[in-house]
Amino acid sequence: MELATLGGGCFWCLEAAFVRLRGVHAVKSGYAGGHVPNPTYEQVCTKRTGHIEVVQVSFDPAEVSYETLLELFFGIHDPTQADGQGGDIGPQYLSAIFTHDAHQDATARRVLTQLTEGRVFDAPLVTQLRALETFWPAERYHDRYFDRNPMQPYCAAVIAPKVAKLRAKHADKLRAE
Repeated sequence: MELATLGGGCFWCLEAAFVRLRGVHAVKSGYAGGHVPNPTYEQVCTKRTGHIEVVQVSFDPAEVSYETLLELFFGIHDPTQADGQGGDIGPQYLSAIFTHDAHQDATARRVLTQLTEGRVFDAPLVTQLRALETFWPAERYHDRYFDRNPMQPYCAAVIAPKVAKLRAKHADKLRAE
């Protein structure tokens, strides 16, 4: 197994997408990039800890490549929004790739270059690329949040359309439900 750590807005959105992929064995919401040890959700929401909401994806590279994970990542969030994602505004919602090793760093740089040179997006990419220092797991009540609360207004309005888009564009990469 390998790990990928990605931030692209609310971690509930990313988890709901990645947990559906073939080759993904676990997804854990958490925090990375900040200066406060073992932060809480409430602390991160103050926008003063420097943390970004992320998911840490445990995956089997024989079943799904890191590059494929990045492809899907860029398809389910807006990597051009500098101040968050949609209505989720603040530094904790920034687009970021936290790499675990030199191979991931090289792959992420290549993908970012391809997206930029290919003008895939209408605006410049603002995705941060950083080496992961520490991943702090989020509180357990965040685990499988969308699956446990599909009718919650945020889930229905924001996450459900992202999951539907994932199903429509990448059905071949999803596990049977």
